[in-house]
Amino acid sequence: MMGMRRLLGGVVAVGLLGACEPTDFGGGGTTGDVLFDRGFAFVRGDRNIYVVDDDGDPNSPQRLTTAGGAYTPSISKNGNSIVFVQRSGNTYSLQTVPTTGGPVATLLSTNDAACGSCTGFRGPTFSPDGRFIVFAFERTSGALSSLARIAVDGSGFVELTPNAGIAFGSPSFFPSGNTVVAPAGSSASFYNQLAFVPAGGGSANFVALGNEVLAIANRAVVSPDGRQVALDGRLSNGSTRIFVGNATANGISGSVRRLTDYTASTVEESFPSWTSSTELGFLFNDSGGDPSIYRAPVSSVASSVTLAVPAAGEPFYGPN
Repeated sequence: MMGMRRLLGGVVAVGLLGACEPTDFGGGGTTGDVLFDRGFAFVRGDRNIYVVDDDGDPNSPQRLTTAGGAYTPSISKNGNSIVFVQRSGNTYSLQTVPTTGGPVATLLSTNDAACGSCTGFRGPTFSPDGRFIVFAFERTSGALSSLARIAVDGSGFVELTPNAGIAFGSPSFFPSGNTVVAPAGSSASFYNQLAFVPAGGGSANFVALGNEVLAIANRAVVSPDGRQVALDGRLSNGSTRIFVGNATANGISGSVRRLTDYTASTVEESFPSWTSSTELGFLFNDSGGDPSIYRAPVSSVASSVTLAVPAAGEPFYGPN
């Protein structure tokens, strides 16, 4: 099956994947000389944020942070900023950095007064209008994760799913900005549903996954036109595949379908991100090699993949 993969000529994988006012993280950023308009943000083995523009060299991504500890970057809809989780020991922070390089700002940290004993931040994402960030967090370490919203300056913390009795994962906005979709389940290791949550607060609608997906491994993301949702589904053999379903305002119409035509249990596909309404970028790995970012078209027929960026993790594409 791997012989079907279409690769970029000359690409060589390098490296291994191994509520306060924003404050400068103290040298965690870089100088503001990065050329970025549209493309992928991701992390590498040093746990820093990197970007590579679609017109740039995928073998030479540009590093935006230097402090390490970075997870799950997400690009704003205007392409100017990246929000990510920074971890240092037991301390979690939500931070932003310009896509063109510059200082890192901290928006919210573990035990900030605005959210009490909050910790375990994951999966932050910008609203379509760029005014808010929605993310998953834990009220206390080990508690069921909830969803919350803050303004992009770190103010106005609001919990969106208080006392829900269910765990929530990384959220993704519908284009209207009125609703987010997020994995949900009994724990962070068993997201077996999709939750459609009003971004302004209110009751969530839960949808079972069905088909061959036992649980969502990392994230579910809404397409730029709001008509589809992609997710990385865990199968009964333990591997993960990207699945796509037709979306409605508060659910999925019909069954989800596999994106690619790979069937081997050694193949791992994860962290989907829409590059357009007809194509997905995602992390692809086979037989324990270096995970890298690949692209595949979205259609009714499963397809093979094309290498986009070597040796990268937790990709997010934007703006789109």
